[in-house]
Amino acid sequence: MKSIEWNGTEVIILDQTKLPTSVEYLHCTDWRQVAEAIKMLRIRGAPAIGVSAAYGLILAFRESFHRGGSSVEILTEFRAFAETLRQTRPTAVNLMWAIDRVLQVVDTFTGEINELDEILVKEAIAIDTEDVALNVSMAKHGATLFQDKENYRILTHCNAGALATAGIGTALGVIREVHAQGRLERVYADETRPLLQGSRLTAFELHQDGIPVTLQTDNMAGYAMQQGLIDAVIVGADRITLEGDVANKIGTYSVAVLAKHHNIPFYVAAPYSTFDFSMETGNNIPIEMRNPQEVLQFQGVPSAPQDIEVLNPAFDVTPHELVTAIITEEGVLRPPFIDSIRGLQEKKMK
Repeated sequence: MKSIEWNGTEVIILDQTKLPTSVEYLHCTDWRQVAEAIKMLRIRGAPAIGVSAAYGLILAFRESFHRGGSSVEILTEFRAFAETLRQTRPTAVNLMWAIDRVLQVVDTFTGEINELDEILVKEAIAIDTEDVALNVSMAKHGATLFQDKENYRILTHCNAGALATAGIGTALGVIREVHAQGRLERVYADETRPLLQGSRLTAFELHQDGIPVTLQTDNMAGYAMQQGLIDAVIVGADRITLEGDVANKIGTYSVAVLAKHHNIPFYVAAPYSTFDFSMETGNNIPIEMRNPQEVLQFQGVPSAPQDIEVLNPAFDVTPHELVTAIITEEGVLRPPFIDSIRGLQEKKMK
């Protein structure tokens, strides 16, 4: 079940707000539909929204090109469309990375304007296929952390699986590989309030794949650790700084604190496109604030007084001191992260 596909004229997006009760696809023929899908979490997960934005930019260019005008006018409007896409989710750096990568192709293009469409299609497909390969590589490297026994019990938070990427997932990619090697006993999935990505998406994915999964509410993670049910934690990420501070779905920080207290390793799985090499500390990561209605109700059913104030951050930041290791497609990064992440940056710049 792919989260994103491109058929030459449409960006086809699996509507994750409908899962698990209904499998429905959005056929986006306008870049604004892609932007709305990203904003409303119909497509979510840092790598996945980067891929969908790259495809959305094809539609944006086609709109500008067919409107006509000079090359300068077409590209000026196209860049304005790209900036609107960029603002849909301010925390996930993969979104900015994918848009900047496409814009760099446009900036260095020297051919005729009518040839640019084919170039943009090739770049978007390259971003898509690269993500698939990155997921596989991360899974192989991550599985090396689970070689000491054959009954690992892993806790994960939110959804960092196939639904969050173009491939098998980041955190869930590692889990899938550990399972394939016969070393996984069970996954404990936090339901991940307020939108329940853990119960609706992660538990759904794992159950579909026949991987043993136990669902728990977010405030049960401490109990599970205290009872000795958890051997390790693996989560994904939406942005990682040079120091190794990690922005991920709200509630991740709490899990990391609990893991530290119980001497449980806390791993983060993310490709290089999730690293913000321009930002040193997590204090500077912008945190997206979501609509209060996501907390005041669920699927249209009120669950609280409708006139009260709501705090609804989409993400929190886990300090690098709480992170045991970061799993990437190039290998496992260890503290001090300022050095290992610089090494990753240098390798990718060659």
